[in-house]
Amino acid sequence: MSRLLSLNIIRKSIFQQFNATFKSSFPKNYSLVYMSENGPNPYIERENEKITEKRARLLYQSRKRGMLENGLILSTFAGKYLSSFNPEQLALYDKLINIPSNDWDLYYWATGVKSTPPEFENEIMELLKRHVKNELKETRYTQPDLN
Repeated sequence: MSRLLSLNIIRKSIFQQFNATFKSSFPKNYSLVYMSENGPNPYIERENEKITEKRARLLYQSRKRGMLENGLILSTFAGKYLSSFNPEQLALYDKLINIPSNDWDLYYWATGVKSTPPEFENEIMELLKRHVKNELKETRYTQPDLN
């Protein structure tokens, strides 16, 4: 039990050191959500990003997930809905696909295998869950073309 406790103390110390170092070297016009215990990549909120650039970035990030299942789900979702999202919806989608460090969690939430954490339970997640159900039985075995 004491070994587990000391490993947790070391892990928390590493997170604190990383956050302190990363914050001091990061540009001032970005806001950060610091590294969580779930992963090493902090979420960066791009405050001055143009909406067309944000849509393009989110479309790219939806296609390049690192796992085929999410690549297909998110790229077809983005291809279908991203162009109609308002800035608030784009911000929700940005956080949804970029804050969780484990793509399997996102996959399990979208497919209903695991319950969605409250911080991600919103209109975009509900729309994604409906998209995953594919009630219209659309063929989705390839990613849509980039425009």
